[in-house]
Amino acid sequence: MRLQNQRQVYGETLLELGRNNNNIVVLEADLGKSTMTVLFEQEFPDRFFEMGIGEANMTSFAAGLSLTGKVAFTNSFAVFATGRSFDQIRQGICISGLNVKIVGSSAGLSDFGDGATHQSVEDIAIMRAIPNMTVLAPADGTETIKMIRKIADYNGPVYIRLNRHDLPDVFPEDQEFVIGKPYMLRDGKDIVVYGNGIMVSKALMAAEEMEKKGISVRVVNVSSLKPVDEAEIKRLAQNMKGVVTAEEHSVIGGLASVITFSLRGSGIPFRHVAIEDQFGMSAHNYDELLEEYKLTSDNIINAINSILLYFER
Repeated sequence: MRLQNQRQVYGETLLELGRNNNNIVVLEADLGKSTMTVLFEQEFPDRFFEMGIGEANMTSFAAGLSLTGKVAFTNSFAVFATGRSFDQIRQGICISGLNVKIVGSSAGLSDFGDGATHQSVEDIAIMRAIPNMTVLAPADGTETIKMIRKIADYNGPVYIRLNRHDLPDVFPEDQEFVIGKPYMLRDGKDIVVYGNGIMVSKALMAAEEMEKKGISVRVVNVSSLKPVDEAEIKRLAQNMKGVVTAEEHSVIGGLASVITFSLRGSGIPFRHVAIEDQFGMSAHNYDELLEEYKLTSDNIINAINSILLYFER
């Protein structure tokens, strides 16, 4: 399975879009070599704005640029892009529905070395709560490319979170990305797993293991967290024994909340694989944190088995 880095393909796609659209401008908060906006800066220095460690000012500046017809992309680590700029996003961008794209890099626990201060475990919840905001979390590099191309043409506020590391490609090359649409990547008839980000590939691994035991698992990529097609979420859960959600985010306000709300009143058993109500921490590597916070394919398997045991009582 091919590996791609979401940050790298984001930088390359943004550069490609910039060559074709002179209205695209990029704003950076002193992290261009990490977010990969440095690629845009090198070719289009006159459309690149280095704002320093001043995310709130960057966000307000982007709002102003959008009022002149520019398509403004702001960039920082996800925890800073959403947290330090919340008031400016809410007041300056979303109330007026301005055309600003907020790109949160090194999302979730993927900045493993810097610990809780740099790890965004609540960014999706924050952004989903703001009216007019579209919230996206791509599963891999391929979907990242399709998303960036889509949101460059979409008129309105968008938040997209990107992982820091190489991720296996799972999104079909020939599949169009549509905002709001959940994508079934593997069919099954016993359990449905809804995931996003890195947890989609973990869910596919879990499904393969369960198949060896005669359990059929459907895997759905819910990369659009707001808006989301509730009718399709319901359809994909029909006749299933249970539902598992899998996300690299707090269990509060993210994918678990999206799916639970979409399936309210269904009576179907739920299990959630997510970060509990706690902050991240530093570690020697990313995999250590995924193990610590129970974000692995084995944890998804355990959640599936928990539902199956419920029916064996």
